[in-house]
Amino acid sequence: MPDIIALLPDHVANQIAAGEVIQRPASVVKELLENAIDAKAKNIQLIIKDAGKTIIQVIDDGVGMSSTDVRMAFERHATSKIKKANDLFSLSTKGFRGEALASIAAIAHVETHTRRSEDEMATCLKIEGSKVTHQDVSVAPKGTSIAVKNLFYNVTARRNFLKSNNVELRHIIDEFHRVALAHPDISFVFLQNGTELFSLPKAKLRTRIVNIFGGKTNEKLVPVKEETSVALIEGFVVKPEYARRNRGQQFFFVNQRFIKSPFLHHCITNAFEGLIPKGYHPGYFIYLQVDPKTIDINIHPTKTEIKFQEEQNLYALLRSAVKHGLGMFQVSPTLDFNRDASMDIPHGFKDKSPVLPTIEVDPNFNPFKNENPNSNQSNSKSWESLYSSLHTDPQSLGSETTPEQELLNIPESPKVFQLFSKFIVSSMRSHLLIINQNRAHQRVLYESFLKTISSQKKSTQKLLLPIPLVLEKEQIIVFQEAQEELEAMGFEMTLNKNKLTIVGTPKFCSEKDVQKIIEGVLAFETETTEADSFSVGDRLAKSMCQLLAIKTGTTLNVTEQKHLVDDLFGCKETMLSPFNRQIFITLEKREIEKRMN
Repeated sequence: MPDIIALLPDHVANQIAAGEVIQRPASVVKELLENAIDAKAKNIQLIIKDAGKTIIQVIDDGVGMSSTDVRMAFERHATSKIKKANDLFSLSTKGFRGEALASIAAIAHVETHTRRSEDEMATCLKIEGSKVTHQDVSVAPKGTSIAVKNLFYNVTARRNFLKSNNVELRHIIDEFHRVALAHPDISFVFLQNGTELFSLPKAKLRTRIVNIFGGKTNEKLVPVKEETSVALIEGFVVKPEYARRNRGQQFFFVNQRFIKSPFLHHCITNAFEGLIPKGYHPGYFIYLQVDPKTIDINIHPTKTEIKFQEEQNLYALLRSAVKHGLGMFQVSPTLDFNRDASMDIPHGFKDKSPVLPTIEVDPNFNPFKNENPNSNQSNSKSWESLYSSLHTDPQSLGSETTPEQELLNIPESPKVFQLFSKFIVSSMRSHLLIINQNRAHQRVLYESFLKTISSQKKSTQKLLLPIPLVLEKEQIIVFQEAQEELEAMGFEMTLNKNKLTIVGTPKFCSEKDVQKIIEGVLAFETETTEADSFSVGDRLAKSMCQLLAIKTGTTLNVTEQKHLVDDLFGCKETMLSPFNRQIFITLEKREIEKRMN
């Protein structure tokens, strides 16, 4: 029997390695931007076409490379960052494995121009699928320009798995945010299809955050700072009243590297406990400086996960710092038990001087004089009327209790009643039906919204005063993707730059809820991908039903309960909510009887 194990060809090995590092265009953006930062660039330009599917180009003014170095940079495991294994525990740069450029070159057409300050001419290198097709001198400014074209051109299956341009662009913006926030001392420019999305000059951290997320962000930030032997913690948390439904503004940086840490996120959430409502998430921009020897960043190919040596100490330190920051700026609620609120001067009378009251006396008033002889009889009747309400059926006393108790007092009990302001219980011939009111209403609304979107029979009510909303860059992209479906549902709105003006809403949408609904829809769309739903309309229907469904804790009268049950069983799907959660359970008669024995 012949031998069957053989070494993989280099080009195949490179493509497999690329699958670990390069998952989508955003992965290329991350690697190229980090390389530019490692090259000590002070000005970086990112150019994108067709959400990175056509071209991704990063231009920097860093130190550049020699003709030999630029050739070596595209070889696997070629790096200037580490010489021995122990170097992995004292890293201060972004890239160090020597995998990124080799992986990119294996699955795209790459063109590089680079020049050092001491060189008269630049070097031009072109690679296609790991093969060098051209190397020559060229004219270029100091620094490096790398253009990645036709990503995944030779891996058709991977290219077919890419999402729409809007989805891929959102991922690119996410990566851009992470790099730009980690390095406020570097100037960034981001162009998409010739349009400038971001122009970020060198600035302080707070200014960089405001430049990325909009001018109104400044008033939302609370500074956080703590310095110990374990770590230096600084940054900002977002005030509780500005908490959002999505996790968009949550950033951890360790030694200027963006990381994802459920452990530290739990710490921030714990510090905000009691300050934000359920279903909302705190925003934060937290920067940690620790000794590189106390962390391991080599546990994930994308280097976004870190192992800390002193996790418990760091948790306690961060939680204390956030709580202290919230307390210092009087964000946390306080109670003064020694203050008598009845003694407070009303706001409207603070600037007014006291006025001496006037007293008027009627000298002819006689309390014993009876002007109407029949008044005694009428007065006695009026006094008796005060006690008339007490002459009632004793069984009716205490009837104003919970809805469940009211139903039990009704001789002819209805078919439904509410339990714990969460469930609707309906009695059938052989079993009890227990329905989750929130999930049932989600299903009803979801199918109704889908029908409205598909039928294009919108019903719009004009607003007396237009409602303006200022959108972030990422929200603009999300809105443009969902605009057609929103208009089919009954919304009328216009977008001018980053200002969205709402002039009409569907009839089911009250004017006071418009802003909450639009922001909730955009937040839901930002967090989901095309893989989560069948279409944009499907995602929109899901987000709307989640926002507008009857919440747990809402008391419903008998008529509302009956309508909800009838509407549920008029749906095409009755067992599961739009988010695949069980809507109701049944208790069989024999099961109840068995428990009663």
